[in-house]
Amino acid sequence: MLKGSNPDGRINKFVPKKRMKAIQLRLGLMVISISLIGLAGFSQEDTRLKAMKIHREVYTIDSHNDTPMSFGDADFDMAERHDYLNGGSRMDFPRMKDGGLDGAFFAVFTGQGPLTDEGRRNAYERAKATFDNIYKTAAQHADLAGIALSPKDGYRLNKEGKTSMFIGLENGYPIGLDINRVQEFYNLGTRYITLCHSKNNDICDSSTDKAGPVHNGLSDFGKQVVEKMNSLGIMVDVSHLSDKSVQDVIAASKVPVIASHSCAKAMCDNPRNLSDELLLALAKNNGVIQMCILSAYVKNPEPNPARDSAENTIRQKYGDWSKLSPEDQKKARSEYKVVRQKYPEALATVSDMVDHIDHIVKIAGIDHVGIGTDFDGGGGLADCMDASQMENITFELVKRGYSKKAIAKIWSGNLFRVMNEAEAYALKQKK
Repeated sequence: MLKGSNPDGRINKFVPKKRMKAIQLRLGLMVISISLIGLAGFSQEDTRLKAMKIHREVYTIDSHNDTPMSFGDADFDMAERHDYLNGGSRMDFPRMKDGGLDGAFFAVFTGQGPLTDEGRRNAYERAKATFDNIYKTAAQHADLAGIALSPKDGYRLNKEGKTSMFIGLENGYPIGLDINRVQEFYNLGTRYITLCHSKNNDICDSSTDKAGPVHNGLSDFGKQVVEKMNSLGIMVDVSHLSDKSVQDVIAASKVPVIASHSCAKAMCDNPRNLSDELLLALAKNNGVIQMCILSAYVKNPEPNPARDSAENTIRQKYGDWSKLSPEDQKKARSEYKVVRQKYPEALATVSDMVDHIDHIVKIAGIDHVGIGTDFDGGGGLADCMDASQMENITFELVKRGYSKKAIAKIWSGNLFRVMNEAEAYALKQKK
């Protein structure tokens, strides 16, 4: 103990001023020395163990995966461990447990088809079939998982040792022009709706429609959809939306919004990513961007002409995805998997992905970033290829000095805050 100090380390108030300064200087040098020694002696294994502990203690949620596209396949079982290297899924209950992933939003996805009565009807029927498959999967494995409608449900299921299955609707196309379907999808468990997908729809413009915008952002009907979602407590998801659509949604929504699987455009100039301007707008809205781990959104891909040509052949062979039967969709997915195995791409890494998180934290703040993998929809990094490797993200965050509190926000705290705010607003409207 330093002379002139109490047993608890506090310096006595009667120590002479000059001696006080000397003691303070010595204390400061000691702290710096101890810190440097600690850093030098803090091994990779120590960091890994610290990350493992944090990862298992915080609630972890993936805000977006497309695994339900396989739920209707007779040979797919979420309770079985799959091998993505042989064309299998990247997500199942055993690997979620391995990776310490407590819950996920399972997407009810429909590809964008023609804006006709028939096209809208087909999209609606396909969405309903996917909802059915999600509920069947949950019922078949009630000992392993359960449907979650709120953060409270997620925590309860976690205490029961079960995986939480939240539901998001990816693409508002199945809503058609019937505003009452928003209520229907809410009743089916939908807790966010991604307003559009790869092409424009009745609600808003997409960021990737080659035809260009048709609404100049959010349509009049789209504004009704956002209002209805607010009134019900459904989070509004702006992933896939054009910049103008995102701006319009933020202006129209009475509650914070989310981007369920997007990255930072400043780090990777992809139309699916959000600019710093939009990140700031999202932060001002008190929303959250859930970092996607689809490699092409994380880092500009290296040219791979053989793969591009092979995938283009498949696209030409099957045409409009929305018009394919479930059997043909399964065949197309299988052929894509074969091509991706034959012509593997040089994937971005978890470190590249956390560079995005660093940037988002710098621009928008720690309260506005989370994680949404897009597994089975293209997501996957060189060192985070499936749900069993999710801990690698926490490891990288710990390596970079993120605290347990910050990591808890990234893994679920920020998203759950928005969920709770959306629910609270809806309850207030009902009073």
